[in-house]
Amino acid sequence: MKVFVTGVNGYIGAVLGPYLAQRGLQVLGLDTGFYRDGWLYSNDAQMGMSPQTINKDLRSIEVSDLEGCDAVAHLAELSNDPLGQNNPAVTHQINHKGSVALAEKARQAGIRRFVYTSSCSVYGAGTGDFLDETAAVNPQTAYAECKVLVERDVGKMAGDDFCPVFLRNATAYGPSPRMRFDIVINDLCALAWTTKKIAMISDGSPWRPVVHVEDICEAIYRSLVAPEDAVRGKVFNVGQNADNYRIRELATIVAETFPGCEVSVGPPSGDTRSYRVNFDRIHSQLPGFTCRFDARAGAEQLRGVFERIQMSPETYAFRAFTRLKQLKYLQSTGQIDGDFYWVKA
Repeated sequence: MKVFVTGVNGYIGAVLGPYLAQRGLQVLGLDTGFYRDGWLYSNDAQMGMSPQTINKDLRSIEVSDLEGCDAVAHLAELSNDPLGQNNPAVTHQINHKGSVALAEKARQAGIRRFVYTSSCSVYGAGTGDFLDETAAVNPQTAYAECKVLVERDVGKMAGDDFCPVFLRNATAYGPSPRMRFDIVINDLCALAWTTKKIAMISDGSPWRPVVHVEDICEAIYRSLVAPEDAVRGKVFNVGQNADNYRIRELATIVAETFPGCEVSVGPPSGDTRSYRVNFDRIHSQLPGFTCRFDARAGAEQLRGVFERIQMSPETYAFRAFTRLKQLKYLQSTGQIDGDFYWVKA
């Protein structure tokens, strides 16, 4: 199987490319290169290959780019809530319209399997109940709205000749060479390492499900190789029931993993994003899938990476490891325009 992986140089993509190759799949990557400035560490055992990569904006993909591929694993979008809210119009242009156009071109190229990385953020403001894939969505941000719209529009394409699969990932964590420090566990671990203090600006009461980056890669792999009838048009929450935590619980786990780290909490915040998620379906219906990591194991992995590279506070603060910082830098230096296209020199 030859898989077209979009966002192959991103946080998940940098792990996914080698992960698929180690399992016998061919990988052709696509990435626009916004985050190429950031490379946290090298691990030859994990990074034994770098996929051939087309450097192109998602919105500029042509059918000819996809020819010869058997499947698409689509990661390449503006990748979190703060980034999406920074420019909602462009977020919809890339994340919704760009993703639907990619699915349409994949069909034209004769590709049957289309794996879309959605997000548990579609549940938005939850009631405290465990939400499964049949629960009503309640997106609170442009990023989450786009995920809902892509699921709707690409879901309509499902048929005998096209097999889309939708993976609603919990909040990712764990080491990647293209690191992100703007997601909760990674950020808490970096704070614990560089300052030995986690000073929360809220009371940490919101619920978040979390999932290790390699478990996301496993879900993508299993979605690519599963029989079509097992996955066609299906939505899967990606994670495990035990990994629903309040933010303050995650802070405690991290503090226990990084000796000498102190935790303090603040007042309740106005952030309405709080949800617990049920992950029974993926474990019972996606053949071969299981999670290998939990939050504590991920925190221990991150501590090991930070120790090995002797990570400095300056590295933690570097713009390329925080999505919104990096895009603001590219815009302020005239490298990308207001619509996030590269400016021709």
